[in-house]
Amino acid sequence: MKKTFTIIIILISLSLVGIIILQLSWLTNMNQLSEDRIKQQVDEAQTNASIELIQMKSASIPLPLTGGTNQFLEDFSRSFIKPQTLASRLSVKELHDIIRRNFNAKGLKKLQFDFAIINSNAKAYLPDEILLASKNFVLSYSDSMNNYTPLGAYIISQPGSASESLTANEFLMITAVDWKALVIRSLRWPIVMSIVFTLILIAAFYVTVRTMLQQKKIGEIKNDFINNMTHEFKTPIATISLAVDALKNEKVLQHAEKIDYFRTIIKEENLRMNKQVETILRASQLEKQEVDLALKPLNAHSIIQDVVDNFALQLHEKNGKIDLDLKASNDLIEADEVHFGNLINNLVDNAVKYSKTNVPIHIKLSSQSTAKKIILRFEDNGIGMSKETVKRVFERFYRAHTGNLHNVKGFGLGLSYVKSMIEAHHGDIKVDSTLGKGSVFTIELPLKK
Repeated sequence: MKKTFTIIIILISLSLVGIIILQLSWLTNMNQLSEDRIKQQVDEAQTNASIELIQMKSASIPLPLTGGTNQFLEDFSRSFIKPQTLASRLSVKELHDIIRRNFNAKGLKKLQFDFAIINSNAKAYLPDEILLASKNFVLSYSDSMNNYTPLGAYIISQPGSASESLTANEFLMITAVDWKALVIRSLRWPIVMSIVFTLILIAAFYVTVRTMLQQKKIGEIKNDFINNMTHEFKTPIATISLAVDALKNEKVLQHAEKIDYFRTIIKEENLRMNKQVETILRASQLEKQEVDLALKPLNAHSIIQDVVDNFALQLHEKNGKIDLDLKASNDLIEADEVHFGNLINNLVDNAVKYSKTNVPIHIKLSSQSTAKKIILRFEDNGIGMSKETVKRVFERFYRAHTGNLHNVKGFGLGLSYVKSMIEAHHGDIKVDSTLGKGSVFTIELPLKK
């Protein structure tokens, strides 16, 4: 079973890791495809913008119409000496609007950009060669880590156009600013869904493993319970069997007192088994929440005193004692007399059963009250409990492991019953214990209003 459990955990873990790796690979591929797509859109937008600029450049160059003939010839001659550029005819805003229109047409409405028109004869993209540019072009162009700059596009007059020989060649450059943010935005929902489904898988893995561990724990508790129950019933059954066999003996039948003796043994052992059966049935009722409480006003000190009196003979035989320090000024509670007495009895009985060998039992039972509740404290000098036992001591059927020893009898239902009854009375119970030194149980119950 343990080997199978380990194999299942390993297989589930490998599956989970594999799925996560596949999702990461899928997201990486999607990211790369998205980057390539956006780069292509930027390239196409730049190409379309350059085509539009080429058409503008190829249009006839407007010349001044004012002045006389001499002025016209002078300006015409100047145009041959110093060819006009498209950059000199456009403003930064007009060029921005042209590029933005082409970016929007390619679905890049949210992508910011910087741009420049430079001298096409320049050997390097130096600031001196820039004919027209946006404010942050140089800074954006130099930040190649975060920004994307295509190769650029020439702006040359079309052959046969009126401006073919009258304008200088120019070069358009566009830089997409922080373009990877647009990539991430385009992958936002795939990333979110991937994370959500990964978390669901991890949660399912956790729940599966936790359920398997709980089932394993339940299996161990079931085995312990069966072993305890077998032991608890085996002893009285064996005793009854011996008593019945003794009653068949002719020598016993001749003595009435011996017959009564063995009859008494049979009756006591039968009552003992009935008590164990009732304990199990009561635990079943508590689990189904079928117990009805007959609540009425009770004095807690009076119930405690009655329970302590019932243990007087048992403590006397073991040279033990119970010290009562009942200082609560108000001990009136609303409780079920039978169940409240049972839970007090179980706590005292546990202190007696789990006492140290050859050490006198010393139990201290104290009380105090506040405005709204009574606090009962049960302190003993018994064997105590480990930290693991303290965490699980109120679990149904749980008993601290003692190997195959059965020096303390029971099914592990006593403290589970105590906790259930205290919660049914709207109270609370806590335990503090040190292995080898003893335990302290503290109960808080509301006072009757």
